[in-house]
Amino acid sequence: MPSRERGHFSLMSYIQGEGRSQGTLFPVVLDDLVPSDHVCRVIDAFVDGLAMSELGFERARAAETGRPGYDARDLLKLYLYGYLHQLRWSRRLEAECRRNVELMWLLGRLYPDHKSIAEFRRMHRDAVTAAGAELVRFARSCGLIKGEWIAIDGTKFRAVTSATSVRERQALETYLDSCEKADEEAQAVIDPSAVQAALDKLKQHAEPEARPMRMAGGFAPAYNVQTAVDAEHALIVAHAVILDAADNRQLEPMAQAAKKALEADSLNIIADAGYSNGEQAGRCEAAGLVPHVPANRGVNNQGDGTLFDRSLFVYRPESDSFQCPAGKTLDRKQLHRKDRTVLYQASAADCGACSLKPRCTPSARRMLGRHIDEDALNRMHQRATPARMRLRPSTVEHPFATLKYAIFGHPRLLLRGLSGARTEIGIGVMAYNLKRMLNLLGATRLIQALNTA
Repeated sequence: MPSRERGHFSLMSYIQGEGRSQGTLFPVVLDDLVPSDHVCRVIDAFVDGLAMSELGFERARAAETGRPGYDARDLLKLYLYGYLHQLRWSRRLEAECRRNVELMWLLGRLYPDHKSIAEFRRMHRDAVTAAGAELVRFARSCGLIKGEWIAIDGTKFRAVTSATSVRERQALETYLDSCEKADEEAQAVIDPSAVQAALDKLKQHAEPEARPMRMAGGFAPAYNVQTAVDAEHALIVAHAVILDAADNRQLEPMAQAAKKALEADSLNIIADAGYSNGEQAGRCEAAGLVPHVPANRGVNNQGDGTLFDRSLFVYRPESDSFQCPAGKTLDRKQLHRKDRTVLYQASAADCGACSLKPRCTPSARRMLGRHIDEDALNRMHQRATPARMRLRPSTVEHPFATLKYAIFGHPRLLLRGLSGARTEIGIGVMAYNLKRMLNLLGATRLIQALNTA
């Protein structure tokens, strides 16, 4: 029976590679190794069309003296390629430049060191944001952004620092606050050396801004990433990275950001109940931004759940009062400016003699709260129909999933601080929009459009 060992005759043979000592002319032309519809050519066409100096990229023009630096275009191309392939680390990108044929083509066989790569990302937060805005303007010119319906939502991205480090920083902040209060009230003797040591340690903290936020699995140091997404093709038109874990103060800022990015006179804004804010809803309407958001209202949680809900009480604007189901009046009593709520209260005599009182309140009299911007809340809530609410998740949640797991690989940032987080999200959003446009138009059409823009 014939032997199957290497070097001996065999009934079956394998596909054989070339000998390692054989000479080769590879590559004859580097351009032949990158297909005409490759993503590298899309990145190249997009970045080459940017006015880098006007966008704020440093060294976009070569200096007349000193050692030449790397062209900002080449480093932006490198980062866009890296984020599109889940390569965000500067050392990994440095290694890829020396072994990745696609990057050899994209950068003209440049091999920037990891320090130069990292420094570019660290210092160009605003320029990256401006470049992303240029991509949004280009998408509008191609008809990929309709600019009629915008969905807004937020998600959490984990910060670099550990939960222990954040707790230590918060303990230092609490200690310094207590020392300041004690000094003002002259209640304690303060050790100046201890205070100075705490200040020095606080100043040296690598992550001075991240706050614990609720994420899957519990609380962790994170940043809240907000996006405004066009409903036509799920392209991100505006984004922000904030320190506030809640979304209820972001309706107007994100709506205004979308309006500015699209240069629109009016927009329909869709968001979930977490964005319910009557004050901001009223300002949005005045600016031509029509919110479709379910109102976040309180319920009567007293008793066994069968007590009259506030919806059964009729507001009478002419007298600024409420009429209860029994026909009695709840008069205005006080204003809570912090909560922007007006309290209304029935008289004890009316409630005491009312046959419906057991179904209304266990207290001596019924109280009711009405938001100052109740009318704006009602209009916003009425517009939030089931059909519009179904449009929201189908528009805004897809970009988050792609950002977190197809571009970032996992939702954890690499750069420290709020500035670093904004830079990373800016590059990630730009990469997402390029990826989405590539899927919609195809590489050939997208390259042609970029070259003629």
